[in-house]
Amino acid sequence: MKTKKIVLPDSELPRQWYNIVADMPTKPLPLLHPGTKEPVTKELMNRIFVEELVNQEMSEERYIDIPDEVQDKYKIWRCTPMVRATELEKALDLPAGIKIYFKNESVSPAGSHKPNSAVPQAYYAAKQGLNRMTTETGGGQWGSAMAMAAEMFGLDLRIYMVKVSYEQKPYRKLMMNTWGADVFASPSDTTDAGRAILAANPNDGGSLGTAISEAVEMVMKNPDARYCLGSVMNHVILHQTIIGEESMRQLEMAGDYPDVVIGCFGGGSNFGGIAYPFLRENLVNGRKTRLIAAEPTCCPKLTRGEFQYDFGDVAGFTPLIPMFTLGHGFHPADIHAGGLRYHGAGTTASQLLRDGLFEAVDIDQVESLAAGVLFAKTEGIIPAPESTHAICAAINEAQAAKEAGEERTILFNLSGHGVIDLYAYEQYLSGALKNYELSDAEIAKTVSVLEKLV
Repeated sequence: MKTKKIVLPDSELPRQWYNIVADMPTKPLPLLHPGTKEPVTKELMNRIFVEELVNQEMSEERYIDIPDEVQDKYKIWRCTPMVRATELEKALDLPAGIKIYFKNESVSPAGSHKPNSAVPQAYYAAKQGLNRMTTETGGGQWGSAMAMAAEMFGLDLRIYMVKVSYEQKPYRKLMMNTWGADVFASPSDTTDAGRAILAANPNDGGSLGTAISEAVEMVMKNPDARYCLGSVMNHVILHQTIIGEESMRQLEMAGDYPDVVIGCFGGGSNFGGIAYPFLRENLVNGRKTRLIAAEPTCCPKLTRGEFQYDFGDVAGFTPLIPMFTLGHGFHPADIHAGGLRYHGAGTTASQLLRDGLFEAVDIDQVESLAAGVLFAKTEGIIPAPESTHAICAAINEAQAAKEAGEERTILFNLSGHGVIDLYAYEQYLSGALKNYELSDAEIAKTVSVLEKLV
């Protein structure tokens, strides 16, 4: 390989998003109305989401065209680099037959992969004639991206940010404010859902499920507003497949193809974005790439959760979603990877895991930050705490291949940088960072109350 970094010219950028539903051997179960238990209609979904996004959510078309207006915004930062992690390989003392690549999504203006969906969501909202949006954010990556996109298309935006991240990452809030968004620590006193949680526990640190409840409640009370979200739903994940589509073309330029593709996992957007195009090649063209989702040990919906219908939020405002879940009442530990602190997985990822089409691993917080520090020292990029889970999984894969005497080409998605997440590194470097144990009884407590619909 002659160069460490590979970038596609504008003329070779993907012009379509890929929809995994077209090629899934088992289609996802439908979303259900929580009252009737019947599949939700487009009309009901249109009251919450932007109409074109609902069409994409329910589509089974293999490819969906990227609008020119979205493509123009993408070109501000896309194509993102494909990088051979040669310095990391040296630090791990890997033989020549083991290679590690990473797709660097941290180069976007918001510092993560999230604008890949935020920009089209804002575009479709503006095209529909809307001017108000609400959303939630965990670690602040999605909120930052959506604030940037809302400003691009002239939309007012209200963001509910998980309180523990609001306090740990004040500069994320300032990024959102700079782009014109209003940001509230969740649970807040601005919604019925938030007030109820605070009444039960004034010191509640919040969760993505709670923040979603608050954002959806505001839409239900304001007919001229719509809700947008940064993961879980398939229309979000298909926007992110531009990552995998670019990756495939870049690796072809390098004369390589991955044996393993890895992404961290919260709701599924980052993992699905890089993995689903390679899964298509497995399903359609007989490739054998292993796909690995890396989640936090203290929020293990894929590795220890149960496949059931569950709400996407704490208050029960959303439709019932078929997912691997820890129960919508599950309250994750206050880890620094705020974007991974979600109780459930998206519909497509859940069905694909159920069918055994990808693997899942869980990684402790201390182990993941150690991998992040090693990556920073070798490749020069301080990764987001979420991304350190993918880095750690990639390192583990490389070391396993070395011990087995096997050749292996590994690709992982660097979903964002951690320059505004330095408190996590301060905690790690001072020895104050800790892991959180989660018992089977704690999981059973929130899973056992779910109505068994599958």
